[in-house]
Amino acid sequence: MEFNAADTVWVIMASAMVFLMTPAGLSFFYGGLASRRSVLNTVGMSYVSMCVATLAWVFLGYSLAFEDSGSAIVGQFKFFLSNVGFEENTGTIPKMLFVLFQGVFAAIAVAIISGSIIERIKFSTWIIFSFLWIILVYSPLVYWIWGSGFLSNSGELDFAGGTVIHVNAGVAGLVLSLVLGRRSLAKNTNKASSIKLTVLGAALLWFGWFGFNAGSELAVDRITVNAFMVTNVAACMGGLGWMLIEWIKQKKLSILGLISGVVAALVGITPASGYVDIYGALIIGFTSGLIGYSGVNALKPLLGYDDSLDAFGIHGLVGIWGTIATGLFASPVINEAAGVFYGNPGQIWPQLKSLGVTILFSTVGTLVVYFISAALTKGGKVDHLTRMRGVDVKLHDENAFDYE
Repeated sequence: MEFNAADTVWVIMASAMVFLMTPAGLSFFYGGLASRRSVLNTVGMSYVSMCVATLAWVFLGYSLAFEDSGSAIVGQFKFFLSNVGFEENTGTIPKMLFVLFQGVFAAIAVAIISGSIIERIKFSTWIIFSFLWIILVYSPLVYWIWGSGFLSNSGELDFAGGTVIHVNAGVAGLVLSLVLGRRSLAKNTNKASSIKLTVLGAALLWFGWFGFNAGSELAVDRITVNAFMVTNVAACMGGLGWMLIEWIKQKKLSILGLISGVVAALVGITPASGYVDIYGALIIGFTSGLIGYSGVNALKPLLGYDDSLDAFGIHGLVGIWGTIATGLFASPVINEAAGVFYGNPGQIWPQLKSLGVTILFSTVGTLVVYFISAALTKGGKVDHLTRMRGVDVKLHDENAFDYE
């Protein structure tokens, strides 16, 4: 296809918006939720994820994910991207821009995982884990679903990364939280350091998500506009849904609950944003808020796992729902794909198949990558004394706040 200037400008902007989500949005969102002794470590995990994931993506990840090797399992082992032709296009945009856009997706995928394990993993282990996870887990899964792999023609609908990013990262976070075990929950050691910082992070995530979802069309057209609109509508409904159930269950309305509902709905609408209309977005957004609340406040206490900042409850669990909901509410008026409620009951099976593969592969792959990373750093877990004295001081010799 011929180069299109308008499409290129939009995807450049969308790439910058998605980039902002990791070193700013996710850093602030997670950093504000972390205890005052681990704010900088938490922020640093997102920052270093951007650095490491970008290099892993350029080094090998993109080739494994998108360069067709003729295999159903993995793409080409073509090292570095300096050999991507300057004049090549992907659709109507330069191929190099497509590499960039997909690279910022990879970065936020691995950064999301950190929310499950803050204060428990060595920084050195996290750096190695991030690099290997992009190459050995994220990239093959992208190839299977978005590239030329065995699920690419299965009929699954995943517009912007429900399975590839949110379910994948959420499951990985849960796996690591179980492997690393619970933190000692001493009084006041896990109290959020700054809800204001978290609110700012949520706002930046919300803004960046427009690039995340609407940018995934890789063009400027009606589907782009629809994705932008339904993303915003769903987010608003998610915030209200979380607030409603919080009021019913706890007789209070928290600001943290409001913004958590917004983020949960943004996760839920991600795979559906290019396929559903506003009515579908209203339902997906509201139910995503309810499911996110239930994951954080019911499922986690019931099962007893220590998902520090609820990466599984909000990204993994809601990502699963969003993938299923896409198969239910996809409207042929929007993007020619019909869901269960539009006369195509068979659409649910590709959605469930992709979920099953993602959950299984992410679980096994994450375990393998973690144990390799831990072995290379002589153990991956931060010791109890370091955590109690503060990982910011012990690991980084810095303080986020001036306190005694």
